[in-house]
Amino acid sequence: MSEFPNKRDQLIQTLRDCGSVAVAFSGGVDSAVVAKAAHLALGDCAVAVTGVSNSLAAGELDEAREIARLIGIRHEVISTDEFARPDYLRNAPDRCYHCKTELYAQLDGRTERFGVAVIANGANLDDAGDYRPGMKAASEHAVRSPLIECGFTKADVRALAQEWNLPIWDKPASPCLSSRVAYGEEVTPERLQMIDAAEQFLRAQGLQTVRVRYHKGDLARLEVPAEALQKLCEPALREQLTLHLKSLGFKFITLDLEGFRSGSLNVLVPVESLTKA
Repeated sequence: MSEFPNKRDQLIQTLRDCGSVAVAFSGGVDSAVVAKAAHLALGDCAVAVTGVSNSLAAGELDEAREIARLIGIRHEVISTDEFARPDYLRNAPDRCYHCKTELYAQLDGRTERFGVAVIANGANLDDAGDYRPGMKAASEHAVRSPLIECGFTKADVRALAQEWNLPIWDKPASPCLSSRVAYGEEVTPERLQMIDAAEQFLRAQGLQTVRVRYHKGDLARLEVPAEALQKLCEPALREQLTLHLKSLGFKFITLDLEGFRSGSLNVLVPVESLTKA
């Protein structure tokens, strides 16, 4: 960890060299660290921008606003319209590309209004090793990834967030709700509402790391940490969970015995898509 202070200083200097920057800001730990560094480097010449649509889980916007307030950075909220893009709705493995294209196009159109020259995201080195079609959209729109440029892994990001007293330093990753829909199944606001409500119910049972994956036939595949599997199999909770999810519109409720793992739907991505990426 001896190189960590150098990485931190390099991150701040990289953003200072931008002159002015808009950070694509979800309120998660990665974009929060970039926003904090941008504010330290540029003050009022930095802005955090949160895109809002039906794919944003309940409570995420409020948390993003609170984190931006704690950082002290100017915060803007914009509406994105990825649901108007047919290629997004059809939900092929490149869905994220079309979502990020919409977000970055919206940001491109507002750089003058926000008074910034550069757009930055919160991608880190660990993201570069996964299937991330959204990175292609970033490249096409000249979006900078300062965490990658400065060699930050996810562990580095969390360590710096903790050093900077950001309360979400250990927050579990929370990708958009559309990432829960199996590839090939259409993304609709109704399905995302079902997923969001189901995950809120599970969190109310004390499970913070959860995914409700939507599969064909209104089937819910629940992913929770392995140590929580037994809890969901307890008769009273299992019956309550089943009844609640069926009331939301799910017809079948299954529990994934492998437990939670980020990006599990990527196993459905054809090999040729991964190779191309």
